[in-house]
Amino acid sequence: MANVVTEVARFLIILLIAIYTYYNFRYYSYTYEEDRDYVVRNQVISIFLILTLADTVMWLRTENVSSMMLAAAQALFIGGYLLVSKLIYRRSSRLLSTNMCMLMATSFVVLNRISVSRSMRQFVIVAAAAAVTLVIPVMIEHIWQLARIPWVYAIGGMLLLLAVRVIGTASFGAQLSLNVGGFSFQPSEFVKLTFVFFVATMFERSTSFEGILRTSAVAALHVLILVFSKDLGSALIFFVTYVFMLFVASSNWVYLASGFGSGTLAAIGAYSLFRHVRVRVEAWKDPFADISGSGYQVAQGLFAIGTGGWFGMGLYQGMPNKIPVVEKDFIFAAISEELGGIYGVCIILICVGCFMQFMKLAMRMEAVFYRMIALGLGVIYITQVFLTIGGVTKFIPSTGVTLPFVSYGGSSILSSFIMFSVIQGLYIMKARDEEEMDEQARYGGTYRSDKRTGRGTGMQEVNRRTGRKKEVPAEDEEEEYYEDL
Repeated sequence: MANVVTEVARFLIILLIAIYTYYNFRYYSYTYEEDRDYVVRNQVISIFLILTLADTVMWLRTENVSSMMLAAAQALFIGGYLLVSKLIYRRSSRLLSTNMCMLMATSFVVLNRISVSRSMRQFVIVAAAAAVTLVIPVMIEHIWQLARIPWVYAIGGMLLLLAVRVIGTASFGAQLSLNVGGFSFQPSEFVKLTFVFFVATMFERSTSFEGILRTSAVAALHVLILVFSKDLGSALIFFVTYVFMLFVASSNWVYLASGFGSGTLAAIGAYSLFRHVRVRVEAWKDPFADISGSGYQVAQGLFAIGTGGWFGMGLYQGMPNKIPVVEKDFIFAAISEELGGIYGVCIILICVGCFMQFMKLAMRMEAVFYRMIALGLGVIYITQVFLTIGGVTKFIPSTGVTLPFVSYGGSSILSSFIMFSVIQGLYIMKARDEEEMDEQARYGGTYRSDKRTGRGTGMQEVNRRTGRKKEVPAEDEEEEYYEDL
């Protein structure tokens, strides 16, 4: 019976993730809100059907009551998070929230399979992070005030990175984390967010050569500290993010070409200076040459992906625990082995869909500060996805970077929640401004926005009865004005 259910479930799960992914891109073809709500509802149904099928297989294979209680709590959390987000923030991007939950649902399924104890710890962190970051979209409207303190972001971020360099804990050849009060966290996960805010603030102030020189010097210091800590994966994320933010802010192709040229030279230098980089490059070139040593992790990951094929072996039918650190930077191999290559491709497409939403928002923002924030966070996100999946599939050397919302790790989860909450805050702010523009246009006025912030500041309305013009602030006096009309 268990074998039959497992076989049926693996094909149904693939069908459901394929339907979910189809709707993820079909969403953009609809213009009416009712049609988009229909798409999101179908996606939510797909998420819960996938969880139901996976939990059924888990029960038949383990008959562990505590595991089933955990799975039920995880499903309730996802439903509660989607409901609360919709009720509190009606202008937020529901597609982005649904994508977050789809990635978390995949994480729950795979971690329940690999290690129930780690899945429990991850679930506690996810729930706490969701609760803490639920207030961030409200705070985004006040971010403009924080644009006045760029050096606080820069100095605070560099001090944290220096602390890791001096007293941090080493892991796999790199100093990555700090231990405080028995808790371990990875500061670079949070500094990359303050880094984006710093660069956005500096480029909002000036894109002159002198301003770019100052910003580049501070950005280089961030990267150098990470290099000295041997955290080259994070250093690469910081570097790529800065190069693209600089290019978009300046529209200068010379900066883009210079950035990639210097990045290539830096990679060659890192290969010469650091032994663990050379080991990873050799493992990438031919993992089977030292399959019992340096190439073991990559080789096991490739075996898992190849064994799973397009349709996977089914939950509890593979051997994901044979892959070292599988729950972190190699979780994509576990997904591909038991859930299938098609499922893995769909996860990639969902991540690309999230990135597209980041970029669409960046193009819509009028203020340079907000545009740069959306762009920077989007580049960080997609670079992290590329480095993780590229390392697992042997497309690039492994960098030890985690997959947002999917990999095990408290720092990664919390920073991902913060990142997406900031984007949701920008979505809400932009949607409200657009609603105000539509509303004011009905009364024959011209919507005006602050050139510095991009926020609506008021209107010059024409009274339909008197023909006189009247200045009306977009929010404070709107209600009073309509009473006069």
